[in-house]
Amino acid sequence: MVVELQARITDRAAQAGLVVDSALAERLAAYLALLAHWNRRINLTAFHLDAPSDDAVDRLLVEPLVAARWVESGDRLAIDVGSGGGSPAIPLKLAVPGLRMILVESRVKKAAFLREVVRQLELLDVDVENQRVEDLATRVDQQGRADLVTLRAVTPTIKLWGSIRGLLRAGGRVFWFGGRPEWGALPAAHGAVRQGATETIRTPPNSQLSIFTL
Repeated sequence: MVVELQARITDRAAQAGLVVDSALAERLAAYLALLAHWNRRINLTAFHLDAPSDDAVDRLLVEPLVAARWVESGDRLAIDVGSGGGSPAIPLKLAVPGLRMILVESRVKKAAFLREVVRQLELLDVDVENQRVEDLATRVDQQGRADLVTLRAVTPTIKLWGSIRGLLRAGGRVFWFGGRPEWGALPAAHGAVRQGATETIRTPPNSQLSIFTL
């Protein structure tokens, strides 16, 4: 089963134009297995993962791998908002090991899951913050430090966007996964600029990754 899952990950990535080596595929499969195990006890994702569909593999794993291509060499810190089940943060970290990650999750059980993933996968430079992003953004030691902020399935509000702006350095970027179309005007209203050709990335099929620059 594990070998089959690794092969499917490699195949789905290839269909998105990505090359995933065996070591990365093994770690991605290990993450997905942990997510499936914990998802039986707490609601981490709506996908059924005992026999994950192609769409589940695409959304949870391949989309973050696509996003990894847009991580720049000078990027040092990424903050993932509402980390929940760990995607996009964990696959992105596996694809870009040198990127320091802060996973922000307000729910205790979900934060416990994220810490277990970090422990079992032996991930370095990954911190789990069990708090709201609005609270993290008030901390002086976190303001203006992040090169990237990533988020998926987070309710868009003006307050949230303000917190994101507070966490990002000047010229920092937002990786917005599967965002609601009606949110498109919200970042623009707060001075964000869609970044050229990365405005909308629909690879794999049915996905939508938008990248905003502040």
